[in-house]
Amino acid sequence: MAAERNYRARRQGKHARQRTMQVHSPSATSFFTQPRPAGALESAHCQTRAQSMKRRQFLRTASTSAALAGLGLPARDSIAAGDIKVGILHSQTGTMANSEKPLIDMARMTIDDINKAGGVMGRQVSAIVRDPASDWDTFASMARDLLAGDKVAAVFGCWTSASRKAVLPAFRERNGLLYYPVQYEGEELERNVFYTGPTPNQQAMPVLSYLYSSAGGGYRRFFLLGSDYVYPRTANRIIRNFLVRGKEIPAGDIAETYTPLGHRDYAAIVAQIRDFARAGGGKTLVVSTLNGDTNGHFYKALATAGISAAEVPVLAFSVDESELATIDPKPAGHLAAWPYFMSSETPENKRLIARFRQWTGNEQALVTDAMMATRMSILLWRQAVEQARTTRTEEVIDAMAGQRLKLASGGAVLMDFSNHHLLRPIRLGRIRADGQFDLVWESEGPLRAIPFTPYAKDA
Repeated sequence: MAAERNYRARRQGKHARQRTMQVHSPSATSFFTQPRPAGALESAHCQTRAQSMKRRQFLRTASTSAALAGLGLPARDSIAAGDIKVGILHSQTGTMANSEKPLIDMARMTIDDINKAGGVMGRQVSAIVRDPASDWDTFASMARDLLAGDKVAAVFGCWTSASRKAVLPAFRERNGLLYYPVQYEGEELERNVFYTGPTPNQQAMPVLSYLYSSAGGGYRRFFLLGSDYVYPRTANRIIRNFLVRGKEIPAGDIAETYTPLGHRDYAAIVAQIRDFARAGGGKTLVVSTLNGDTNGHFYKALATAGISAAEVPVLAFSVDESELATIDPKPAGHLAAWPYFMSSETPENKRLIARFRQWTGNEQALVTDAMMATRMSILLWRQAVEQARTTRTEEVIDAMAGQRLKLASGGAVLMDFSNHHLLRPIRLGRIRADGQFDLVWESEGPLRAIPFTPYAKDA
């Protein structure tokens, strides 16, 4: 009994310290070190592990996840007694449906793969899928229903930062677990959230540094175009400050404008881009943080105006293979940055794509970075639950630190020991006429996330 009391006292102290992660403050940068273009994941985390994880053996269970290579079965729609319930919270309707619906298929296939391999702790996993219809208030209410009503062990969902921000109070109040699979603006560190998409220092900054270089084209003028909500505005503030303070770009050589989600008429903005590019002062790059189906209208307006990728390329941070499938003609020659591209030629990636296409019954089904992040989230959660031998939130949070998973596109990812973000590489791709990407550049290895960057604050 004395040992148990001591154990509980240690845990209460630790969890009190963990709650400081909810404070959204630049002072949280003390949690982080600078990103490393790492050649080896373990060396990138050696110091952090020694500081915060001495008590925990660094278990490697990625080999267990390799057993999930078998084909999935159709998704489970019924929930049996004893099943572990998880929530999938992605829009199937509304302006974000094109982006979010494919993540549901990947999540359900991954859960079926897990069940076919024996489940989690010998129990089957059942998915409860909700459609918040691209509405932030509906995201919030459905998150509460999943946690309080369905009592799910974890939720995999959200795309926009607005939807993520909307659900955070529910996860704090109910002590639930959210796995968020999309690139975002950073400036957040929640104890109840694991972030498996890249932050600006893992996506925007390294890619813009390359495009600024002579090897990347030597771009010196930047037109920042985004949807009008939290991610584009915060990301563009970071990008602007990075360009001005980090690359010494004059403020007058950066333009910035926003449109509502779902916006359709881009003729006036395309005219602004043309005038900006023709004003002189260096090569112009459009940096796009548009989200959802508005991307297609923007690219069509560019084509209608006769602005080619050779004249003014667009670098997109939210356009992937599934989004391109809805756009005709394809904006060939323009650019996008993601940790994963479907066109990766590794045997593991080809097998995963083949399995997904067989599972969906669609020989043209696409796989995107956010889908891969969704799959990684579920597999990492499984590994953590197996290690903790429970689905209880506190124990799973503990076990998530240091979880490692092999990538279908090569290499591996590692969950940071202290900041709930994955170490991930970044790649720059050029859009092809078939809607896939040709690799232009990639980082030397996985980069460590810095959620609180100094560029988030204006000088």
